[in-house]
Amino acid sequence: MYENSFPNKRYEHTLHFLRKHINANESILDLGVKNPFTKIMVEDGYSVMNTQGEDLDIDYSTVTNTDADVITAFEIFEHLLAPLNLLSNTKATKLVASIPLKLWFSPAYRSKIDKWDRHYHEFEDWQFDWLLEKAGWEIQDSKKWAHPVKKIGFRPFLRLFTPRYYIVYATRK
Repeated sequence: MYENSFPNKRYEHTLHFLRKHINANESILDLGVKNPFTKIMVEDGYSVMNTQGEDLDIDYSTVTNTDADVITAFEIFEHLLAPLNLLSNTKATKLVASIPLKLWFSPAYRSKIDKWDRHYHEFEDWQFDWLLEKAGWEIQDSKKWAHPVKKIGFRPFLRLFTPRYYIVYATRK
C-alpha cells in the first residue's frame, strides 16, 4: 500500500488529534478496510472495527447498524459520491474525520488502474464543514496541516506551507 511513501507525518498528526478527543475505552468503527493506521490505533489501545470494502455510497448498513461510539473516517469521504447519506444515518455520536484539501495548483487525484483509488471530491474546508452540518454534526475542533514533498519545483515549494489535510472532531447535534 505505501511503497516508499509511508505517510508518517499524516499518521502522527491524526493519532495526536484522535488521542485529544477520543478515549481508548470508546469503541470505533473505522470506515474503510483494515490499513496501516488501523494497526496504529489498535497498538495505541483503541478497540477498532473496520468496514469490509463494501461500496459505502450504496451499502452503508454497517454504519447504520453499528453500536460503535465513534466513527472514524481518514481520507475516505473524498472517494464517495454521496457522503451525506452515510453521515446522516449513523447512530454513533462522535466523528473524527480527515480529508485532503483541494489544492488550487494541483488537479484531483485519480488512479488510472484502481477505480477505488480516485477522488470524486477534494473539499475546501468550508465545504466539508457544510456537509457535516447538513448531516447533523457539530464540529467541536479542527486542524489543518501542510504536507511537504521531497521534490524540487514550484508546486513542491507551495506544498511547504499550503495546508493539504484537514481533520475534524464532531459530535451529533
